[in-house]
Amino acid sequence: MSIMKEIRQKTLTGERALFKGNNLHVIDCVFMDGESPLKESMDIKLDGSLFRWKYPLWYSKNIVAEKCTWFEMARAGVWYTDNITVEDSVIEAPKNFRRCHGVNLKNVSFPNASETLWNCENIRLENVVATGDYFAMNCKNMEVDNFTLTGNYSFDGAKNAVIRNARMLSKDAFWNTENVTVYDSFISGEYLGWNAKNLTLINCTIESLQGMCYIDNLVMKNCKLINTTLAFEYSSVDAQIDSRIDSVMNPSKGIIRADCIDNLIMEADKIDPKKTKIICGKQFAKNKKETSGITGITLKQCSGDI
Repeated sequence: MSIMKEIRQKTLTGERALFKGNNLHVIDCVFMDGESPLKESMDIKLDGSLFRWKYPLWYSKNIVAEKCTWFEMARAGVWYTDNITVEDSVIEAPKNFRRCHGVNLKNVSFPNASETLWNCENIRLENVVATGDYFAMNCKNMEVDNFTLTGNYSFDGAKNAVIRNARMLSKDAFWNTENVTVYDSFISGEYLGWNAKNLTLINCTIESLQGMCYIDNLVMKNCKLINTTLAFEYSSVDAQIDSRIDSVMNPSKGIIRADCIDNLIMEADKIDPKKTKIICGKQFAKNKKETSGITGITLKQCSGDI
């Protein structure tokens, strides 16, 4: 690459201010009113620059942005862009990162992450904090470490993702996902993981109403379930739960190990109870109840295999 042309401390206005910019080092600049200032740009280094208007980076390639700020009106900021790295930056604008390939975000804050990171591939997130619904929909090939999210419907349709050290407050997280593994994380939100395939949770703490249902091949290792009710409905499951489970309802097949289960509901007209093995490590009693002619089982204190 040849020596970059330097643009320093400029206020840039008007539509497509640096259209098709190539091999530029943009330092302490402000992109004011004017759409698509860096559309179709290539080999751009941005330092300490500010985006105040819409669509700054579309159809761009090889972008590095450090200590930059996308303000709220810089919405839909990075679309159809390949090989972009953003570090030590704040992205206030919603609907950022769509259909991008090669996205690397480190030390980035998204205070308004609504509909952000959609349909992107080959993504690396490190030390990212986001607030907003529908984060990372339909993304593929993700590596995520030290991630904090407040927002519902996250990772819907994501495929081939590894997430570590996350703290997520997210209703309907991981719906319709495939080949997702989460390590050492806390997730709180109703209806976790519905319709997923090959969802693995390792060393995680989960709080969820009707969590982990309708899953094909759910694996849980060394996990805790707190305030989690009606779990595993119609899921094939291999779960090791290092805590009490409030209630389990109609798993389709597999094995569930737990300290104890307060309420186990196995309705023979809906699933085959023989296909699921329940192993409890603490004493609790077994009582049967009849509800509308359907046999359910409530567990309080029993031991061994069920």
